[in-house]
Amino acid sequence: MHIGSLARNPMARILVVDDEKSMVEFLEYMLKKEGYEVTGSLEGTAALKLITRDPAFDLVISDIRMPGLDGLEFLKAARTFDPDTPFIFITAHASSETAIEALKLGAFDYITKPFEIDKLKNLVSNAITARDLKRKVRVLESELPLGSELVGTSAPMLDIYKLIGTISATDSTVIITGESGTGKEMVARAIHKAGPRRDCPFVSINCGAFPETLLESELFGYMKGAFTGAINNKKGLFETAAGGTLFLDEVAEMSPAMQVKLLRALQDKKIRRVGGTQETAFDARVIAATNREIAKEIEAGRFREDLYYRLAVIPIGIPPLRDRRADILPLVRHFLQKYNRKLDRTIKGITEEALDCLEHYRWPGNVRELENVIERAATLELSDFIQKKQLPEHIQRGEAPRQGAMPSFSAEEGLDLENYLKDIEKQLIEQALFLAGGNQTRAAEILKLSYRSLRHRMESLQLKRAATEA
Repeated sequence: MHIGSLARNPMARILVVDDEKSMVEFLEYMLKKEGYEVTGSLEGTAALKLITRDPAFDLVISDIRMPGLDGLEFLKAARTFDPDTPFIFITAHASSETAIEALKLGAFDYITKPFEIDKLKNLVSNAITARDLKRKVRVLESELPLGSELVGTSAPMLDIYKLIGTISATDSTVIITGESGTGKEMVARAIHKAGPRRDCPFVSINCGAFPETLLESELFGYMKGAFTGAINNKKGLFETAAGGTLFLDEVAEMSPAMQVKLLRALQDKKIRRVGGTQETAFDARVIAATNREIAKEIEAGRFREDLYYRLAVIPIGIPPLRDRRADILPLVRHFLQKYNRKLDRTIKGITEEALDCLEHYRWPGNVRELENVIERAATLELSDFIQKKQLPEHIQRGEAPRQGAMPSFSAEEGLDLENYLKDIEKQLIEQALFLAGGNQTRAAEILKLSYRSLRHRMESLQLKRAATEA
């Protein structure tokens, strides 16, 4: 079976637990008819013994209120044998505290009595798909680039895992939104790897790193003689990604003209090489991403609304790390394992004091910033556990990093804020250009800007000639 397939998994094993014999018999009959292998139990204690002997169940469907070992205690105990087995709870009260507690403990979902059979079938299919996806992600971790693994057990991340499992087998276009450093490309790779296109290329391009004409030839390819230097025909990335996935990072950085060309390509499923006259069909799933607030970009006229709706057949929003603090500890453990291998260290974990600092910091750079912090700490730490003193001072204080001294001015003389900010911006751009050896594309990367945005700022600050001469 392809992980993420919408089709049911006829080999999946389901454990049904309910103190009502009629309910167990009904669920056994219904699920077996769907092609699942089903085991029934009338109490939590007996069900726990089944899991103890054989933890390889793909799903547990359990009542919450049962005599003896209730559903929540059963869930807690079962987690020690297999933390990934999804639980679907059955409850008679949709707003009951126990149902909410079940979700807090990591249950996949719950359904209220009386329930619709089709709704339960869909829950079962989605839960098994999510389980398969988790297994697949672990297998794929060694294949993905360092730092690109999906990690997280918070409710928002579990929702994303479920969505990935649901959409991975489709060809629908996807747009992933979120702040820089949240892991948009990781999600795109997980969608690709979990679907039927996983054995074909995953091709990525940062749309903000190229001027318009170069971006067009990169995406669509060009014909011999199309421009100076075009000595041979060249495939574009749409063709290179044949059978696989084309990931358009920072898609909102595209010029209006390029947005029109991309929209037409997506509508017609055809591309035309630069300098060519014939259109060629392409077979690649398109996933886009942006760190901009797309609604504001549309309102300001910088991004086409029709292109957004063409891309956003499936929208996925990744919350910033500050909104999913439950993921900080799993991420710390993950990065420690990574840098233990890379640095040949044997650091076992992190002290509570240091972890408390991490959990109270706002993480403007999100997961990427956390990884950098752990790499630094792992490099400096000589004991078995990361100490608070190895964290950057601003994180120890719970503050944002200082950007330099503030100017002093009096109420009488005031401050020309606009010119002051322009001077700072000019100095920073000049410094980035110096560090990049005059290469504007590299300078844009250093400043975390798109190429277009850097050029615009340079022109407004009259830095274009200086940069060319650098």
